Amino acid sequence: MTTTTTAPPGTAAPAAGVELSDTNQHYDLPAEVFGLFLDPLRKYSSGLYLSKGDTLEQAQLNKLRFVAGRLQLGGGQRVLDVGCGWGSLTLFVADELGCEVVGVSPAGNQHAYIAGRAAELGLADRVSTVRGHFETVDLGERATGGFDAVTMLGSIVHMPDLDVVFRRARALLRRGGRLYVSESCFRNAAARAAFDAREGTQFVRSAIFGWGDMRPLSDLVRAAEDAGFSIASVDDLTDDYRRTIDDWLVNVDAATDELDAIRPGTAATLRRYLEVANAGWGYTTKHYALVCRRAR
Repeated sequence: MTTTTTAPPGTAAPAAGVELSDTNQHYDLPAEVFGLFLDPLRKYSSGLYLSKGDTLEQAQLNKLRFVAGRLQLGGGQRVLDVGCGWGSLTLFVADELGCEVVGVSPAGNQHAYIAGRAAELGLADRVSTVRGHFETVDLGERATGGFDAVTMLGSIVHMPDLDVVFRRARALLRRGGRLYVSESCFRNAAARAAFDAREGTQFVRSAIFGWGDMRPLSDLVRAAEDAGFSIASVDDLTDDYRRTIDDWLVNVDAATDELDAIRPGTAATLRRYLEVANAGWGYTTKHYALVCRRAR
């Protein structure tokens, strides 16, 4: 297991007067916070509920298998996990499928956590991470066509220039390679215009993510196609994300004292964030899984 660090993109401006920081305050919270309300793998994105009786843990395992299937990972491929979080997908495809995986994240404490888990699982020879932003991170000799698959689970919302992101993802893939993007999106351009500046949206930006730009799905598809990708599939996972967040809220309530002992007010901030996220599903927001293929 190796970890390298690259400089962030400095003063890249996603909008007038807005700058990207090295990371955001939410992901810099202690790892213990996420262990208290996420599943045991600490997967921080939508699960996939295949039955009414699925637990949060089972739903997240279902989702990891779903991602591997959409990417047609049969074993041994090279995978780039962009916005790798606490390593749930990185470690899963390395362990279950024998893939060689590189994780990318600007959050320093995530790298230490993944390194520890990789060592515990005997995966240090298959897993490495790079600290930095996807748009500028140095991936060495694999910067051109070095990967069979690229994943972005809930990370593209933090990237200001979709054209740059999709072009780089395509350049990193071999011919026939696949890109998996799952993201929460405004239902359409009209919903974005009406709700992007609302109080709840601004709270999530200021108190949680620092900066983020949720777009309609059509913006992601356009950028993917303009970069030269072919669209392989689009899945609507909105109901699954609603249920995932409901399960997270139950865990937040059960762990309120422990969360606030780590940092006072953490439970209330998490609850408000998750309630805002769950309020607009199907009305203002949707959650999609978009799979793109480098056909040539």
